[in-house]
Amino acid sequence: MSTETKTLDQASPDELRAQLKRVEAKERAEQKRKRTEYESNRNHTVVVLLQEAMELHKGLKLFKSLVEDKMDEQALKLNEYGLMRGNSKGGFSITNEADTFRIRRTRETNPTWDERSTKGVSLIKEFLHDAVKKRAEKEFNLLMSFLEKNKQGDLEYQKVMILLSHEDAYGDPRWKEGLRLVKESYKVVQKGFGYQFEIKNPEGKWETMSLNFSNL
Repeated sequence: MSTETKTLDQASPDELRAQLKRVEAKERAEQKRKRTEYESNRNHTVVVLLQEAMELHKGLKLFKSLVEDKMDEQALKLNEYGLMRGNSKGGFSITNEADTFRIRRTRETNPTWDERSTKGVSLIKEFLHDAVKKRAEKEFNLLMSFLEKNKQGDLEYQKVMILLSHEDAYGDPRWKEGLRLVKESYKVVQKGFGYQFEIKNPEGKWETMSLNFSNL
């Protein structure tokens, strides 16, 4: 019996179909193998990195608690010895004796505007649309940009301060009243304290270690 392999032009339609099925089955098996290998590797990567991240997160929370306790204690001692500046709102820095390590505590605040700002912004926009847009479009667009809110839906401090600096630009009651309401609605809410850990490099400059406590 001959074992000679037939060429494609010598094979019958049934033989061609059978050969095609074998090729397709082999390709499906290879695709399945690659998919299984990829998904296994992906799962391993996610689990290993997240477990490590969880340990680091836990350690960072414990470290933050230690830092807060120690720096609160240091603040009390600074007050006790009269070394805290009279105008300080809780921020200070301490340095080691060799002047190579430094820890800074900074007051972290969040500017907010209460419900009066909504009415104030409405009056300002009404005035700008009625009295400024048609005659000075660039000026209108600039002033409107100062009223844009951030992703959290809040007015932005720097933009509002620039807007308020133009208070004397117009005498319209809506402009004046709107700015007054925005100004009165502003308040600063203290979120807590931020901490910076610094090491002096060989050139004598302070370098900050990256440790973000903000969301802990």
